[in-house]
Amino acid sequence: MRRYFIIALAAVALCACNQKNTTHDKIRQAVERQMEMYPKSTLRDLYKNFFQDRFGPGHLIADPSAADKFLRHELESAESFEGVDYEPTGYEGRFYRVNLGVIADGRVPYEKYFDAFIRSVNGIKPISLEQWHKEWYEIVEVIRAMNLPLDNLEDDIIITNSMITNGSYVMHHSRSFNAHYQPHYRIIEREIFEQEILPLLNK
Repeated sequence: MRRYFIIALAAVALCACNQKNTTHDKIRQAVERQMEMYPKSTLRDLYKNFFQDRFGPGHLIADPSAADKFLRHELESAESFEGVDYEPTGYEGRFYRVNLGVIADGRVPYEKYFDAFIRSVNGIKPISLEQWHKEWYEIVEVIRAMNLPLDNLEDDIIITNSMITNGSYVMHHSRSFNAHYQPHYRIIEREIFEQEILPLLNK
């Protein structure tokens, strides 16, 4: 129940048009939200959250047929679907992470979920690696100032910066995150989720 309350507050905060909030304020709030829900997060997991908010699910849908097979396999092989049904990404909430459990328990038909996932590519507003590197640098500076007890912080800063510099940007969840939270979700664009998936969850 506590996690659902946190998510409800997060959704309200992201939808509110509060122009007094600076970008740094929004970044800080997004980090606080993640660390409240997932205290075993590392910088890698924070990176993944902000990356997903900027780039959505595009890197997962290069081959829709393969994406379909992988999703079906994950549904069949997962032992449980712990955690909240959905949560906004990053500091702008362009997308939602939507738990595969909503398919497994029958609330959302597989075809509807997968179609929403595939169409979410259209919600991506591409930016260059240089722009993303600049944005990530700003995010890291906010995280540093928060003095969070993140494991391997300095090493992960070096790794993420080197990765982007070398022309890459995709990163998996940390071992710590996977071990503690066993995440099973896909990314769905905000408008698609709120109009097509959320009503099914609110029944």
